[in-house]
Amino acid sequence: MPHKTFFAFILPSLIAMVLFIALPIVSVLVQSFYVEHGRVLVEVENCQPFGGCTKEVRVDSAATAALEKAQPLGQFNGFGTYLNRGHLAVAEVGQIISTSKGFGDAVARIYNLPFYKALAFTLVFCFVVTPLAMALGFAIALGVNALPKIVKGPTIFFSLLPMIITPLVGSLILFWMINPQGIIGATIQHIFNDPTLSLRASPALTWGSLLFYGVWTNAPFSFVVFYAGLQTVPGDTLESAMIDGASRWERIRYVIIPHLAPLATFVALVQLMDNFRVFEPIVGFSAEANATSLSWLIYNDLSGDTQLFGSAGATSVLTIAGVIVLLMPVLVRTWREFNHKVV
Repeated sequence: MPHKTFFAFILPSLIAMVLFIALPIVSVLVQSFYVEHGRVLVEVENCQPFGGCTKEVRVDSAATAALEKAQPLGQFNGFGTYLNRGHLAVAEVGQIISTSKGFGDAVARIYNLPFYKALAFTLVFCFVVTPLAMALGFAIALGVNALPKIVKGPTIFFSLLPMIITPLVGSLILFWMINPQGIIGATIQHIFNDPTLSLRASPALTWGSLLFYGVWTNAPFSFVVFYAGLQTVPGDTLESAMIDGASRWERIRYVIIPHLAPLATFVALVQLMDNFRVFEPIVGFSAEANATSLSWLIYNDLSGDTQLFGSAGATSVLTIAGVIVLLMPVLVRTWREFNHKVV
């Protein structure tokens, strides 16, 4: 294909990527270097008609508005937002390391910092939910592929229900079920003989519920991709393996899994990116006291009475950096496999 034709072919995609991906990222990066203006305060003296004066401090709305108009991005703060207590907390981490009684004590104290607490749950969610959802989706795909044609359609439909339901609605439904008045919550209280056991009171139950929800909602995507991949497995190869006496597990291990390996890489990439921005279940479960994520920190900065655009921008940039680091091993492996095939 001539270079001119190729450039004309990809030009609309390049324009869309610049407008909807590159420019917003640059905008967020620039905003992260600024903080909101403080309110301009003035001292006002109030005197009564019959004598006696008092002084009070008030916000000068006109001066504050003029300052915000002159500097709409806010006050330049450089990397100060990245290094403050709400984010990387460099000074606090250094102090904790120098004064901690041991490794466990240092980890526990660092975990109490907002950013690291959110990062810890985000990483746990990624590395627990992603492999379990992929394994569950693959198992469902194998099971559905072996079913008679008459029941495949209804089974596929019910398997896709978690994907059809809106994530926030799905998390709310599961939250109501786990509440003490719900069927799951009441059952758990009965099993452990503890009437005070509840989702909000137990961090372990909160994390377990969120991880269960993540697997439940992510498995359908893996199922769809793996089920489609199973339709492309060469029938001759499977028949040859059966003639050679290979068991079902051996056929899965030595024929099906190697054939679906590229699809598994694709599913892992998509689900890692999706799970790293976990947000809906935390809001749906009202789990902020026991579990937060990087996306929830951004939401929290922008949902208060005072919107902290600089803080939200810094967290967004750190989240993008985290996604790049998280996906780098998979991308490098894919690149090496591609080069090996080309050679």
